[in-house]
Amino acid sequence: MTPLPLLVEGRPAGVRVGLADRWHQRARGLLGVRRLDDPAGLWITPCNSVHMLGMRIALDVAFVDRSGVILKLVPHLAPWRFAACTKAHATVELRVGLIAQFGLRAGQRLTLG
Repeated sequence: MTPLPLLVEGRPAGVRVGLADRWHQRARGLLGVRRLDDPAGLWITPCNSVHMLGMRIALDVAFVDRSGVILKLVPHLAPWRFAACTKAHATVELRVGLIAQFGLRAGQRLTLG
């Protein structure tokens, strides 16, 4: 999977994320990852919930609708925790701290470039 630039409100965020849009990619997710440098995360679609079972690192998580509008943000989701947003179409898992660094908030649009 080739990482793609993450755009916030149409502007490059300066990081790239992988795209998991096939069953096996979504099932594996970021399990086993010890660091998120490049790519700095994973866009999982379709997906409206995540689990952190077996994860080694915490993640920042954004739940987005079909057009990429942020519905819910979960900063610093720790290993062995769960998060969900029933109306979400996709989940964007990011390196911890990127929600704050980018100033993300509900209503903004995330897209892949």
